[in-house]
Amino acid sequence: MCTAITYSTKDHYFGRNLDLEYSYKETVTITPRNYPFKFRKVNEINKHYAIIGMAFVDSNYPLYYDAINEKGLGMAGLNFPKNAFYNEIENDKDNIAPFEFIPWILSQCSNIDDAKKLLKKINIANINFSDNLKASPLHWIIADKNSSITVECVKEGLKIYDNPVGVLTNNPTFDIHMFNLNNYMNLSIEQPVNNFSNKLDFDIYSRGMGALGLPGDLSSASRFVKATFTKMNSLSGDSESESISQFFHILTSVEQQRGCVHMGEDKYEITIYSSCCNMDKGIYYYTTYENSQITAIDMHKENLDGDKLVNFDLVKGQQILMQN
Repeated sequence: MCTAITYSTKDHYFGRNLDLEYSYKETVTITPRNYPFKFRKVNEINKHYAIIGMAFVDSNYPLYYDAINEKGLGMAGLNFPKNAFYNEIENDKDNIAPFEFIPWILSQCSNIDDAKKLLKKINIANINFSDNLKASPLHWIIADKNSSITVECVKEGLKIYDNPVGVLTNNPTFDIHMFNLNNYMNLSIEQPVNNFSNKLDFDIYSRGMGALGLPGDLSSASRFVKATFTKMNSLSGDSESESISQFFHILTSVEQQRGCVHMGEDKYEITIYSSCCNMDKGIYYYTTYENSQITAIDMHKENLDGDKLVNFDLVKGQQILMQN
């Protein structure tokens, strides 16, 4: 399972936790402007916005998990099992496979308004990448510097929700996640007051009791509430260091530790990586499960007018600074 968030200080940030029990040997991948994006049912795009993000590259095609483009638009796909429903080919639509959806949007759109225009014509079609890589059941968060939306392809059709909290996890559907927040409107960053009974005296015996009842389990519904509460009340300085540090602290509040979610046999779901993209500067920051040091890749330090993918293997070993 996964959690994605947006965050703003002086700059604007977008990223996610990827929670799984296995890795596809993903890399931070830059797709330059002249890389030929080939699509199964629509025309190839040979010139487009440059993109940086986390991807599994197969047959020289970047299967992006999350990414931003050079204009500051970000997008991430999160697991959406049993709810995701992909359609048959529709002749009057742009038929886009699930694995093509992030490249289709980020290659052409500079903001949410551009994305909404493309979404009016799109049909997310039931097309596999290959016999070995079936279409993953996903829903998506798309964000620019000012707003974000959630896109879900379900049996009832393509649903596009304004996302005022800038958070997405997994099941249930986004409208239910947002409604569920009503159950937690009593939570506060302040110490609680006694509304229980004026006939009883209560002892505020600990700091943080205003948020008593905030979920702490690892389910997607609980992570949505926890990440939203943490993000909406989060305070950070405006510097890049303060901003990205705070962003990763928000993601850490909902990360998954090995041993807590058993997937059968000797498999356990963990937060394989966490990412934070500066949408203004085009810098992709990440940590991995074994490496808590923040690693950064600046897309503008590469040749964005090239036509070949640029890949960076993840630094996975723990980096420790010895002070004596």
